[in-house]
This record gives sequence, C-alpha cells and structure tokens, in this order.
Amino acid sequence: MKFAVIVFPGSNCDDDMYYAIQEGLGEPVDKVWYTEESVADYDGIFLPGGFSYGDYLRSGAIARFAPVMASVVEQAEKGKPVLGVCNGFQVLLEAGLLPGAMQRNRSLKFICRPARLVVANHETGFTSKYEGEERITIPVAHGEGNYYCDDETLRDLQTNSQIVFTYEDNFNGSKEAIAGIVNKQGNVMGMMPHPERATDQILGSDDGLKIFQSILKQWRKSHVLTT
Repeated sequence: MKFAVIVFPGSNCDDDMYYAIQEGLGEPVDKVWYTEESVADYDGIFLPGGFSYGDYLRSGAIARFAPVMASVVEQAEKGKPVLGVCNGFQVLLEAGLLPGAMQRNRSLKFICRPARLVVANHETGFTSKYEGEERITIPVAHGEGNYYCDDETLRDLQTNSQIVFTYEDNFNGSKEAIAGIVNKQGNVMGMMPHPERATDQILGSDDGLKIFQSILKQWRKSHVLTT
C-alpha cells in the first residue's frame, strides 16, 4: 500500500505522519506538495496537521482550494481512504468531504496535551483494530478544535454511526464531545487528536498506531477481494 502525505504551506506535522507510516507500518510513503495535480497513484491519502496558509480566513479555508485538493476529492469519491488530522480535518470540513465546522476552543486558548478518547465506532476501516468503547490516549494540539454541526447533521452522524472518537473530558467544547468522524461511505475520516504522535511507547503512547494498522488491514482485505 502506497501512501501520500499532502504538504501545504504551513504544514508542520508532515514529518510525523511520514515516519508513522514508514516506521510504524513499514509501507512506502511520499510527501506530496500542494501544487501537484494528481494523487491517483496512491492507495491512501493523508492530510497532516499544522497551520496551512497561516490559518488565514479560517483554518483550512485556503488550503481547501490548493491544486492538489481536486484530486484528493476525486480519489475520496472513488473510495480510497483519506485521513485528515487536526488541520487536515479542518481542510476536509472546508472541502465538504465531511460535515460540520470548527470553532475556537471553548477556553479561547491553544490546548496541547494528551487526551483520553473513547472509540465510539470500532467497525470502520480506520478503527477495526480497536475494541468497542476502548479508552485510548492520543495527544491534541489545537486552537480551533471545537467541533460544531447543526442538530440535523448531528442526528445523521448518530444514526449512521459516523462518530468515531469522542473525548472523555470535553475540554474544547465540541458538540457531543466529538473528536473524530467519518463520511457516510466510511472511507474519509477527520480527527483533531494526533495519532501520528502516538505510534511508539517512547512517545508516551502507541494507541494511535492502530489507526494506521486498521487502514492497512482494510486495504489488504479489499485488495484480496478485487484480485
């Protein structure tokens, strides 16, 4: 399985994501500059954290129009796995690949610390390595991580089991303590916590590694079925 890590001006977690794939999974991975026009040669596409375009206008609002994003959207619509972490999640929201929006944290302060999460749905291509309701520790680092959606969208998320991770302690004020969601098709996931920073015990936790392992497991399963 070959991965692409999209690099926007202002991305600062692309190296973390790159090494999580290279070292954690042992799979081939490339950094793909935002000016590229195609990611069709990749099996999985990751949008890392950071401050794309300086977070001007809104977090992810400008990156959503980067040349590479048209191909990211196209590949997502074809069913390829797409993961957006922190700023990457914000970009996916702005691109319309996931519902909802991000607001400033309830405290109006940047929050950087380990966070306890609940695996709300372990039956996705991103979470199959976890147990249902498993408690895990993954760090957060964001100023605009307060997830918001209207009540109708929330009902859809709940009905379709699209809420994947929630916070044990809703420190940023997210609606229903939402930390991560998937699209209805289940192949696009956005989350504010940083799993790439929790792939080895030397980092304080390896709880994030199972996300990458789940993606690889799902790809291998689908690849076997189609070959």
